[in-house]
Amino acid sequence: MNMGVVGMVAGMALGFAGYFGGFGAFLLVAALGAIGFIVGRFLEGDLEPGDFFRSRERGDRRR
Repeated sequence: MNMGVVGMVAGMALGFAGYFGGFGAFLLVAALGAIGFIVGRFLEGDLEPGDFFRSRERGDRRR
């Protein structure tokens, strides 16, 4: 499934949640979708836990 189809399905799910459940359901579906996306990327090996928890090096700071 290409990314266009995945985006369309996600948009439809958010639309249905917003229409039938209101704004709270819309936010819940969006948050759970984002969490599922991140977990999926971890399982595929595209992300590692260190990507989120890596400390900044001294040279990366702007002054």
